[in-house]
Amino acid sequence: MMQTIKTPGEAEQVIQKSKFLAWAANCQSEKEAAAFLQAIAAQHQNASHLAFAYRIQSEDGLKIRYSDAGEPSGTAGLPIFQLLEGQQLVNSCVGVIRYYGGINLGKGGLARAYGGTAKLALAAANIQPYVALSEVSMTIEYNKMDALTKAVAQMDGEFMNKSFHEQIAVTIRLPEAHKQTLIDRFTKQYG
Repeated sequence: MMQTIKTPGEAEQVIQKSKFLAWAANCQSEKEAAAFLQAIAAQHQNASHLAFAYRIQSEDGLKIRYSDAGEPSGTAGLPIFQLLEGQQLVNSCVGVIRYYGGINLGKGGLARAYGGTAKLALAAANIQPYVALSEVSMTIEYNKMDALTKAVAQMDGEFMNKSFHEQIAVTIRLPEAHKQTLIDRFTKQYG
């Protein structure tokens, strides 16, 4: 059964004087994963490496990517990716920073260090079963906004965007199973 990260996790460990920091987070798209990794890189500009892996479920299928970030091939990104794959995590991204401590760890040591730190970050995260999400855009009257807000909350959805003009234009992300119900309720009943 596919799973995803509900709330982020992070971890830190020192191995042979090298400091490893890991973050695991939910990312709904490759764009979100890139922004997540850029934020880590911006906070740790003096780090030696930023290895990562992600698995993103999209309309075009599963998007996977991982990077060793200059470490020997297969020693950083691949062990992180294997954790995501092993736990069947989707819409999940893990980044691991290394501050080099002056001692070479060897290929096996690097793989254990990157994979182990990523595993700690995933253990600190809240993981839940994956539910396919969908986005809905609609325009409603102002007097229907309270009812829509309550319906979105009941359907475990969230507002991604609201634009207030003569009517309210909204974009909502919610579980795929509730999409048609929401559309029917607010475009037919109130349309």
